[in-house]
Amino acid sequence: MSGILEGNDPYTQPSFSRANRLGRLVWGLVRLVAFRFSPRPLHAWRAFVLRCFGAKLGRGCHIYPGVKIWAPWNLECGDYVGIADGVTLYNQDRIAIGSRATISQGSHLCTGTHDYTRPHFPLRTAPIAVGDCAWICAEVFIHPGVRVGEGTVVGARAVVTADLPAWTVCAGHPCRVLKLRPRWE
Repeated sequence: MSGILEGNDPYTQPSFSRANRLGRLVWGLVRLVAFRFSPRPLHAWRAFVLRCFGAKLGRGCHIYPGVKIWAPWNLECGDYVGIADGVTLYNQDRIAIGSRATISQGSHLCTGTHDYTRPHFPLRTAPIAVGDCAWICAEVFIHPGVRVGEGTVVGARAVVTADLPAWTVCAGHPCRVLKLRPRWE
């Protein structure tokens, strides 16, 4: 359920369809009652709630109650994914997180932006993909359309504006490759 309305002036008209906005309203209420205040160990319960709203989650996902998810139907996680409290998944477009990946506290994955070169400042979205075994450390910001490679570690407070290669350690603002990360079997 993308629901993005093309050609609308976001200053005077909504950027998303009525169905999308209604879905987010219902999700917001359910998130507050059944997700946000659920006890920390109840990962299976939160996974169930997310699946009810269209999230595609693998086995053993640990999504903590303090995670802010804009649209569960745009979330896809592999097996044994960990997403810490304070993470924001601003998924106006799809966010795909590979198996055994970790998203640490305070990180922000943002799939939406606006085209500042156009007079009506239209909404633009692009999916984000995080590879298997990747680790997004604390307070990282990932821009729309970025792919983080398999096994990549992104250092704390990095700002990721471009794709990152597999099995590397990256950090900085803007984020850049620092060294290779050893692979394991």
